[in-house]
Amino acid sequence: MKFGVLALDYDGTIARDGVLSPDVKAAIAEARAHGIVVIIVTGRILSDLRDAAGDLNFVDAVVAENGAVLIFSNGQTRQVAHPPPQIFFNELQRRGIAFRSGQCVVEADASAAPAILAIIRELELPLIILFNRSRLMVLPQAISKGTGLREALTILRLSPHNAIAIGDAENDHDLLAACELAAAVSWGSVRLQAEADEVVNGDGPSAVAAYIRRAITQTRLPAGRLGRHRITVGTELDGRPLRFDIRGRNILIVGETQSGKSWVTGLVCEQMIVQGYALCVIDPEGDYGGLELLPGVVVLQATKQPPEITDVARALQHFDLSVVLNLSCIHLEEKTEYLKALLPMLASLRRRTGLPHRIVVDEAHYFLHQPNVRELLDMELGAYTIVTYHPSDLHIDLLQAIDIIAAKRLTNIHEVQTVLRMVKNRNVDPGAAAILGELPIDQAVAVTREPEGQVWRFNLLPRLTAHVRHRAKYFDFNVVQGQEFVFTENGRPIGSPAHSLKEFAALLQGYPGSSVCEHARRGDFSRWIANVFYDHHLASDIRKIEQRHRLGYLRDVRQPIAALILARYAASANL
Repeated sequence: MKFGVLALDYDGTIARDGVLSPDVKAAIAEARAHGIVVIIVTGRILSDLRDAAGDLNFVDAVVAENGAVLIFSNGQTRQVAHPPPQIFFNELQRRGIAFRSGQCVVEADASAAPAILAIIRELELPLIILFNRSRLMVLPQAISKGTGLREALTILRLSPHNAIAIGDAENDHDLLAACELAAAVSWGSVRLQAEADEVVNGDGPSAVAAYIRRAITQTRLPAGRLGRHRITVGTELDGRPLRFDIRGRNILIVGETQSGKSWVTGLVCEQMIVQGYALCVIDPEGDYGGLELLPGVVVLQATKQPPEITDVARALQHFDLSVVLNLSCIHLEEKTEYLKALLPMLASLRRRTGLPHRIVVDEAHYFLHQPNVRELLDMELGAYTIVTYHPSDLHIDLLQAIDIIAAKRLTNIHEVQTVLRMVKNRNVDPGAAAILGELPIDQAVAVTREPEGQVWRFNLLPRLTAHVRHRAKYFDFNVVQGQEFVFTENGRPIGSPAHSLKEFAALLQGYPGSSVCEHARRGDFSRWIANVFYDHHLASDIRKIEQRHRLGYLRDVRQPIAALILARYAASANL
């Protein structure tokens, strides 16, 4: 992920005894000069912070009162929560408890916790107590440094997945959890250090200043500790959840046609989308439109021509928006030319802004097999999910940049060898090859480069956006006159037309190969399914078979197309 936001705790992290470190202030100025947005996130009351740090315009925003109050460099403020009711203050005074209050927060000595908790319980108030070393804060429920930071970032149109947080104490846990990279200072809470991705070693704020300066020289966020932002794709055969940390890693998803690789790809996309990552999914065959059911996902549909590059770039500048580019209605040659412009734009946009967080390229063997692959992709940023049924066609530079492989069924030994060579296994392991060749539809194999080509098998999770249509009634349904499929040869009709899917599947296998091949080269079968039955999923699968035929990978399409229709419709009819 690109480093774009720095969220800093104040007391104990960049200030000692309330005094801001001049070295940290200078490092903040350097970070902002590099385009990094800097936000102070503090438990202090805003007026106290001004008294201690002076003019706050040295940062882009302040999250004060432990997340309850926001102020931006243009002077605008926002109160995220309501203050406690007056009856609470009256009771504190009646019991002689010393306190200070801001717009929302109430501060007191930590030793007053039992008495304050008793008041909250007796008055049945929706308040919580949060400790910060020798002090405590009383806050509305669900308010924390993390919620305040996320609110500020939403207003600034920035993503926490491009943020580093640095803190020192108990009230910084939620701040660190909200950001992609969590850093704790070595002179602070031991528990916080255990939860952080990395520890800033030193004895005071000057170490934080040095850390900031190192971070702004890097293209991407520091590696941190793997595992804090993982996606769950399934369960191992013993029932344990199988999780991957994919931040900064390129992924390859492979499998034969109809093996379920699009299912796996959609599952990975879903997992990232629900965690707030922004994706751009390049969908050559219309397989990922269902992702639009998730919040923040839009599908840009190519009809006569693909979406304008500038429109795609504009959409992807929103950190909370994922875009699916459905290119299924344009020819392969147009797709190839379009991606020659689209992919470099995406790489440049991501390097400049950090968005989109991940770029998914399906049917990648058509687009990423030539030596210009490094002109199309910015593989250094580790942001790609590559999907193909023909990994051997991918350029070697791309194969060498892959970190994780998720494999569905593969029976072609040449493709199996390609996968195993990628993970430094120079000799084909008969056991691994057998596993890949026999995988059922609900299982996959994960392969990592480290350690030496580790392979394990797992059961896939169900999809969030899976949608099963009631298809049985369409199998025997006769289309209206004029929508039948008329088989032709050399431009002349032959035989009987197909009035239903059932008739089409039966007639298809009886017509001569020359006629069927003629239709397949023109894409007539997939077009009929899409335009008459509106089954774009089946049309996409048939379009892939037609494409394989045009490229010489498949000689006879009759049996594969009939099998697809029967599997999708006849099986439902027999339930």
